[in-house]
Amino acid sequence: MRADQLLRELRQDLRDGGLTGSFLVRDLRTGQELGIDPDTELPVASLVKVPLAVATLDRIRRGELDGARQLEVPPGGATRPGPIGITRFRHPARVALEDLIYLSTSLSDNAAANALFGLTPPAAVDAVLRGIGVKGITVRHALDELTDTAAEQLRADATHLAHSLAIAAGTSGHGHQLPQLDVTRTNAGTARAFVDLLQALWTPSAVHPDVAARIRSLMADNVVRQRLAPDFSSDFATWASKTGTLLNLRHEVGVVQHADGAVFAVAALTESQVAAAAQPGAEALMAQVARELRDHLRHG
Repeated sequence: MRADQLLRELRQDLRDGGLTGSFLVRDLRTGQELGIDPDTELPVASLVKVPLAVATLDRIRRGELDGARQLEVPPGGATRPGPIGITRFRHPARVALEDLIYLSTSLSDNAAANALFGLTPPAAVDAVLRGIGVKGITVRHALDELTDTAAEQLRADATHLAHSLAIAAGTSGHGHQLPQLDVTRTNAGTARAFVDLLQALWTPSAVHPDVAARIRSLMADNVVRQRLAPDFSSDFATWASKTGTLLNLRHEVGVVQHADGAVFAVAALTESQVAAAAQPGAEALMAQVARELRDHLRHG
């Protein structure tokens, strides 16, 4: 099948499934790539934890921070706890800096990420991205703002109302009445920018090799495995990734390495038009689209 025909069919599949999205798959050996609207800017939610980890680990490498230093981290709080990690704790915890990087990256713990942002603020993380030549990702704030949406103010059985607001209150240019979903006010990026970041972490680049290796290990340990992992993990392929989720946004970026040496960077950033929090069908669809893009590059 020709690439243009495949892209038309995949766009239709996304529309039929109530999704819009920004996808890009790149062969890291040849540089060939295939995508759907890869330069569309979207809020990135927890994907920002990857550049945060890069910036923090590089400061540890340069001796600016001590990875063994223990920080006291408050719990997420009874009113708006996060889904996992310290945000579910009932009491403050003392955690070493390097372990906070693990919690933030591999478990997507917002409390851990906020503690890291307290040491390396958003502007400094943004500067690190520019320093390694990655453009198209903007870091503006820590993670606490992402836990203060309409979804946290409503009862669990009314979450669909927050998703309805997220769907209805946006503009065609990805402005939004909710600041967490407005690309001019929140952490934002594109599929292409995240593939560029993945390439910098998996191939020789301005990122120090020790930092890149640690990030690859953290992403391989990602505990969120229900989204793209089922379509990219096998006995003959490994999948290392980071997810991002906020209201109607479902993202994942990662790298699949095949036993025969093929390596592909994958970015899937999506918005759902369905007012529901649990959408396993949407997650399966975004994985299907990403896999078919990879398959076309791999097999033609």
